[in-house]
Amino acid sequence: CLGTSILTDSDSFQDVVVKIERPTYHKPFLGGFKNRITGVEFHNAGSQTIPKTRPDKGIQLFCRETQTVFEKNKPQQTKNTTSTQMTKIGLYVSNMTDKLLSPGKYLTAEEYHKRRLEAVIVLQTYFRRWHAINIVQNLREEKRLRLAWEAQEELRRKKEKEEKLRREHERRLNPKTKEDFELLYHALELWKQEETERINRTLTGAERKAAFCGLLEQEAQLIASIGRHKLNADEENQQKATLRFLAKCAQPKRWKAYDGKITEMDTQYTLRARELFEIYRSISMNDIPKDERIDVLLTLRRTVKEHECKLTWEIVELIDREVDLMSREVKECNLEGLRKRICTLFLQYIKTPKFNPEVARLLKVPPDPLKLYKNVNFCHSCENYLPSTEFPVPANSRTIGRCRLCCKLDNEARQREAFLKHKLILENLRKSEADYQDDAKIVFLVQHQDLQYMIENIWGCQSALSACSDLYELVMVRWDKQREWSPWNTILLTKDEADAHLRLCNLQEAYEAAFIHRIKHKHIRAKNYFAQIPAMASFLHRSDNQANAN
Repeated sequence: CLGTSILTDSDSFQDVVVKIERPTYHKPFLGGFKNRITGVEFHNAGSQTIPKTRPDKGIQLFCRETQTVFEKNKPQQTKNTTSTQMTKIGLYVSNMTDKLLSPGKYLTAEEYHKRRLEAVIVLQTYFRRWHAINIVQNLREEKRLRLAWEAQEELRRKKEKEEKLRREHERRLNPKTKEDFELLYHALELWKQEETERINRTLTGAERKAAFCGLLEQEAQLIASIGRHKLNADEENQQKATLRFLAKCAQPKRWKAYDGKITEMDTQYTLRARELFEIYRSISMNDIPKDERIDVLLTLRRTVKEHECKLTWEIVELIDREVDLMSREVKECNLEGLRKRICTLFLQYIKTPKFNPEVARLLKVPPDPLKLYKNVNFCHSCENYLPSTEFPVPANSRTIGRCRLCCKLDNEARQREAFLKHKLILENLRKSEADYQDDAKIVFLVQHQDLQYMIENIWGCQSALSACSDLYELVMVRWDKQREWSPWNTILLTKDEADAHLRLCNLQEAYEAAFIHRIKHKHIRAKNYFAQIPAMASFLHRSDNQANAN
């Protein structure tokens, strides 16, 4: 601190204490001046206050002074000076290396630009020629690829048609499934109609009656031949169905996890079913060595002896009998009946839930009799009580009607229609709707009888675009792919046309107004037919509400 006196009045002083703060930083030199006479130096004083610190922004900042460019104009002179010398009196300069330059034609600006334009036109001409050649070559290549693709597609369709004809011929020669026999009876009915028409057209009187008698005898012979084929096919199909049934029992439990992976788990019941399935498949095999056959029979004997009952005793007795006959070198053909009895009794053993608990969930007749009272209906044709799954119920049906077997027998005896083509169309339609994954329901309510009515009465058994009438080539797809399939939102097309139709984004721009009006008319006819069905009425009202909202 420093004490000093300050004059406050004309004759009075006041003592004041002055606090001197030592600076905590070095003050910058701000310059000054010097008295030339006295030599005293004076410095410019800075403020004694501490400068205000700026807040830290967390970013390193830099500052720089303004850089000013100073421009100067300064003449320059080359260091090498040159001079020219001319011929004169007393000096000779050779002109052997001189060149004579003459001025060319003077071009005006208009001529110059005209010349440049002509050169540009020439360049454009060559470029456009090169570009046109490339376009033509690309078009030729595209045409070649298109023709090759069309030839390949034509060859593929031809092969598919030949394969289809070969399969149909094979199915008629060696029928094995229900659809094969439907085709046979349908072909028989077509042949009968043609012969009947020919007889009515060409014969009269007694000759006509005799021709009809001969036709009836031929029809009876053909029906008997079809029946013999059916017996052979039933025997073969029964063995295949038994193996499929046992394989289904032996399958492990499966479920899909949240990540889409399939998880499989074997239980003690599935392992037991798999063991019995392997034994049954072994004893059903023919033409195996005697030692292997004896090993299989002994394994079967140990398996069935785990349970004591009349059935197992009979199986054990038959096994001992076969082993004894094999030890006596009995011929294989004489053991066929015995082996069939063993297979039949062992199959009965496998289908018993007490010995194979996994089979209980697949039996048509459940072990619990109380379950038979649920979903059981009476067939007035064969007078049998059958589960509801044995009755085909079309969408327009109001009663249960006849069972599947009675409907099949009636069709074989009277109408002899083939539903294979309509079933294939319905199967393809359901697969395509399942791929959309939008919870489609109507397509799974429609039966092949309903689809047959739509194809024959509404769509005329032909494509809406090309009028193709081959049902093997036709498919049903959505008319508007954004909405669920229904009889009033569908169109009948060929497979290629259906692929092109589903790629369309705007139907109004792709099709003509007359074609759209014709399709809408068919949709209205389908609505009027299916509106009478209670199960379809709710879907019909829901689709109308969606259309009004859109």
